[in-house]
Amino acid sequence: MATTDNLITEAADNVLVGLFSDPAVRADPYPAYRQLRETAPVHHSAVLPLWVATRYDDCGTVLRDPRFGKSDEVQRIFGSSAQSADREVPIISRYSMLRMNPPDHTRMRSLVAREFTPRRVDELRPAVEAMVDEILDQLADGGGGDVMDMLAFPLPVRVIGELLGVPIEDREQFRWIVRDAAGALEPMASAETIAAAETASNTMNDYFRSLIAERRNRHSDDLIGGLIGVSDGGDRLSENELVATIVLLFAAGFETTTNLIGNGLISLLRNRDQMQMLRSDPTLGHRAVEEMLRYESSVQLDARTALEETDIAGHHIDAGQVVLTLLGAANRDPDRYQDPDRFDITRTGTQHLSFAAGIHYCLGAPLARLEGEVVFERLLARFPTIDADTTPVWRPSLTLRGLETLQVTVR
Repeated sequence: MATTDNLITEAADNVLVGLFSDPAVRADPYPAYRQLRETAPVHHSAVLPLWVATRYDDCGTVLRDPRFGKSDEVQRIFGSSAQSADREVPIISRYSMLRMNPPDHTRMRSLVAREFTPRRVDELRPAVEAMVDEILDQLADGGGGDVMDMLAFPLPVRVIGELLGVPIEDREQFRWIVRDAAGALEPMASAETIAAAETASNTMNDYFRSLIAERRNRHSDDLIGGLIGVSDGGDRLSENELVATIVLLFAAGFETTTNLIGNGLISLLRNRDQMQMLRSDPTLGHRAVEEMLRYESSVQLDARTALEETDIAGHHIDAGQVVLTLLGAANRDPDRYQDPDRFDITRTGTQHLSFAAGIHYCLGAPLARLEGEVVFERLLARFPTIDADTTPVWRPSLTLRGLETLQVTVR
């Protein structure tokens, strides 16, 4: 006879299977998140050998606590065979900060942060504003169009290309290359997805290795030039670390911001009162972007491995066990946010987990926020009327939540 605990475990695993495999569930994962959060907030899966955390406090603990860290166990569990030592996907290379723990992570992040500074990001604002205005001109000329194709995809590619110093004529090609490479971040990715990710990542790897070689012979003030020259007491980034860092910055700086723009706009279109409030009071721009990030997080999950025996909310976690943090669920935890399923741009104290937390907090967060604030300020000021023409189409991804298309009419 099944026990209550067994029934709860089975029900929770059925929800997880839906999240991992059903496009309809992924298109609207929040009911599934709610079910997990209410019935099995810290859940040891019988389907996959890992734990799943869904509450804000538990996810925050896993992301911040030094007893949890990065390991290759995550790739092994999710079946990403291309992560083996002889077939490595550079977007999550062993030389990437994404897979490092202290002291290696501390050393590398410190070097990168010396050049990827808030000041460098702030200096990009005039260029970002000019890029947005140019794109909005094109949108106005056609009376609208696919916002994803015309704005959300091209803008972040141009901006991160400007920051890094990627030649203008080379930037557009990375739109689809990065999309394929990001497939390696998907739980239970198929062999075909991993193969495409490997090809795309190697293309980026080769391109940036060549660009680094060219910049070593020609001084530049862009971020690639800065990272080549950065040092700390004589310590420098190795060639492999440079390539891994630049690939990571380019891919992350593009994908997450694309999703912020699309997810933010669909949230406004579905909540017209909030759109009108933001249009009437542009000073709400920063709060609005934070609410967009909380409400429809670009990144929906992250994983850590227990580096020693520990516990989460009374559940014993063995050393070596993986904990999957569902950030999209944590960002709608009613114990953390009042009325969490309501989109409210006046919300204060957001402190979401969309950029993770702890030592792996996203270095590119200031850049994503800058782009989001500029886009929505200028978009709403330019067009008194914005209407969705069709039902938006969501990408079939769990890790990276974003729209495939969003057709709008503007006036």
